[in-house]
Amino acid sequence: MSEETGQAKVIYVLYLAGFIVGVTPLIGVVMAYLAKGEAPEWLDTHYRYQIRTFWIGFLYTFVSVLLTVILIGILGLLATAVWLIVRCIKGFQALDRGEPIEKVATWMF
Repeated sequence: MSEETGQAKVIYVLYLAGFIVGVTPLIGVVMAYLAKGEAPEWLDTHYRYQIRTFWIGFLYTFVSVLLTVILIGILGLLATAVWLIVRCIKGFQALDRGEPIEKVATWMF
């Protein structure tokens, strides 16, 4: 892990660790906010992507929890978990190749 990409990788790991320890995504998003603007442009796309991943995931989770009353929320929570895993894997792969995130503003993958 290069020193330049190390923090971005740690943030992706913190997001994934959130499935086990619920508070780690909060730590990750704070780290991303602090690093945003301080990194080279290609790496800065990862931090913006991570910030968006946190807030969009928070929204999806919130709506899904509300919808658990009518049971469809359980599927929403499952879909949100898959969505988060895919985004983190996509970010890891781009970091390993030394590439920026192409579609930072996307709500999907």
